[in-house]
Amino acid sequence: FKDQRNLGSLLTLNLSKPSLHAYLAAGLTRSLSITSAESAFEKAQGERVTLPCTFVLSEEDVGTLDIEWVLIPADIQKKEETIILYSGDRIYNHYYPALTGRLQFTSSDPKSGDGSVDILNLKSTDTGTYQCKVKKAPGVESQKIQLNVLVKPASTKCSIEGSQEIGKDIILKCASQEGTPLLYYDWRRVVTGTQGLPATSVLNKNTGELLLKNASKDYSGTYNCVASNRVGTDECSVELNVTPPINTAGVIAGAILGTLLGLALLAFLVFCCCKKHREKKYEKEVHHEIREDVLPPKSRSSTARSYIGSNRSSLGSMSPSNMEGYSKTPYSQVPSEDFERASGQNQTIASSKVAAPNLSRMGAVPVMIPAQSKDGSIV
Repeated sequence: FKDQRNLGSLLTLNLSKPSLHAYLAAGLTRSLSITSAESAFEKAQGERVTLPCTFVLSEEDVGTLDIEWVLIPADIQKKEETIILYSGDRIYNHYYPALTGRLQFTSSDPKSGDGSVDILNLKSTDTGTYQCKVKKAPGVESQKIQLNVLVKPASTKCSIEGSQEIGKDIILKCASQEGTPLLYYDWRRVVTGTQGLPATSVLNKNTGELLLKNASKDYSGTYNCVASNRVGTDECSVELNVTPPINTAGVIAGAILGTLLGLALLAFLVFCCCKKHREKKYEKEVHHEIREDVLPPKSRSSTARSYIGSNRSSLGSMSPSNMEGYSKTPYSQVPSEDFERASGQNQTIASSKVAAPNLSRMGAVPVMIPAQSKDGSIV
């Protein structure tokens, strides 16, 4: 009201109740009000959402316009947090770090009557209750909006459990690694001209399991699984190949035969190693025995004695009868005059240089050499 005293005047006029209500309603329409309806939003992660907050000002609202968005926590014990504020023709959006760079006013001029905000690249953590507060004294108005961010099914995997043999029960499994509950699963078989499942199949849409009872060759083919929730879908596929039962007796016989061959090969390798080891040991022992049988080398003195002794024996056997044949050989020319002279000279030189005691210590033995005449006869 332009004049609060008019209310008292109306009461004193004793107006009827319908007239008073109409007058008051006419006055209230001129106050600040939010025109956008309260609502709830469900969006998928990664998408964008606009939280509406449009308003109308009245002539009575003369104060500074403030538009404030707050996040109301689920825990009533906690305080609400301001996420963005428009005040004095300025925008302040640094209050809530989790939304930094992803929150903005929809209108470039919020004072025109549009205080809506956009949240970009939604995350599951953005789920919550948001409240828009518009204040322009004396008018104040607010509105709550519920936002629920869901995650689409993703990383869905298909698998087969059980032996893919005729007559066996086979289970096809489907599960999504990501996705906000509730998730639903649906299987279909991709066959030319039809997508129906076998008649004996049993599908559990909550767990994603498809049971194929008493499988036959006709069950073979490609099966697709579609996982879905309220904001999206994801799918995977698996190839089923039903075959006749495997000959278990042949498999067992083959396994036994392979085991025996492996053991035989192992025994052969052990035998070869032992044989090689024995051969090496024998070679070492023989080599050691040969080295022990070798006599040490003789000294010079013993060699000289053995040589002189052999000469003695040969000279002692020289009888006059044997000397006749021996004197005809070239060796018979050795005791000649030249040799005697040379021997005499050498004996003189040797006797002058080496004394007899020294010669005996050196192992020398005196030898008697028979004289020989000029005609070759022994004297």
